[in-house]
Amino acid sequence: MQQTISTPQTKSLSVSAAVQVVSAIAIGVAIIFAVGFAPMDVAHNAAHDARHAFAFPCH
Repeated sequence: MQQTISTPQTKSLSVSAAVQVVSAIAIGVAIIFAVGFAPMDVAHNAAHDARHAFAFPCH
């Protein structure tokens, strides 16, 4: 018969994972709102520069 023992480390890992997920969602929402309310030329130039930074052809 095997027994499983719950350790405090297991609980802290799940809390840490939950904090990471919530943080990632919050950052994603912030980025979407920032781009959504930015003037179009600012959003376009930022996307354009990002494509060039990753050597992705855009024109």
